Amino acid sequence: MENAIAVTGLVVDRGRRRVLHGIDCAVPAGSVTGLLGPSGSGKTTLIRAIVGVQIVRAGTVTVLGKPAGSAALRHAVGYVTQAPSIYADLSVRENARYFASLYGLSATHADAAIADVGLASAQGQLVGNLSGGQRSRASLACALIGTPRLLVLDEPTVGQDPVLRADLWAKFHALAASGTTLLVSSHVMDEAGRCDRLLLIREGRLVGDDTPAAIRALAGTDDLEEAFLHLIRNQDEAVPA
Repeated sequence: MENAIAVTGLVVDRGRRRVLHGIDCAVPAGSVTGLLGPSGSGKTTLIRAIVGVQIVRAGTVTVLGKPAGSAALRHAVGYVTQAPSIYADLSVRENARYFASLYGLSATHADAAIADVGLASAQGQLVGNLSGGQRSRASLACALIGTPRLLVLDEPTVGQDPVLRADLWAKFHALAASGTTLLVSSHVMDEAGRCDRLLLIREGRLVGDDTPAAIRALAGTDDLEEAFLHLIRNQDEAVPA
């Protein structure tokens, strides 16, 4: 399978406001693809459409060869939201072992996932007592337990210190090397260079879909933030006011 995700003509409205304006994009299988854009650009809405929980006005979203949200995808797609998606009144270990039990896996799998995200020293703590960054990593650990074929992460590095951010990105690439496809959203442009491919979104429109090297070459600059600004200027010239 060449692409793990294929989005065609995706339109999403929220009330009377159009949030996504005919998005067309693809995420190659076995890659780390970054979904980059400022807060409020439509990243989370696009992610929700990909995991099948967003009502759409028009267009199609295909995930691992099936329509987004299909029952067959429930054990194949891992989704980590910006908000904590685990139980605050359980410890990190208890959360991970609970999710492992849902997959019929042992406590060993749960403990390994905790270690993978750098929370081994905090595994006995209640999730409700963790920092925001730690809670995000605990959610990620629970998502990793089921070894999903597609892992969708909504701003997973927010609140992480630079060392942990680097460790997480190394983990993402290790997962991709083993065959997992990752879609990672961020509003931090310095993370763009860590991705195999980039989807750049602004105000609900896709302004870039290519490798970091190709986007730099198109804009004529080695600075990805400046390249993003170049693409935005081109979009503003092309879209009527």
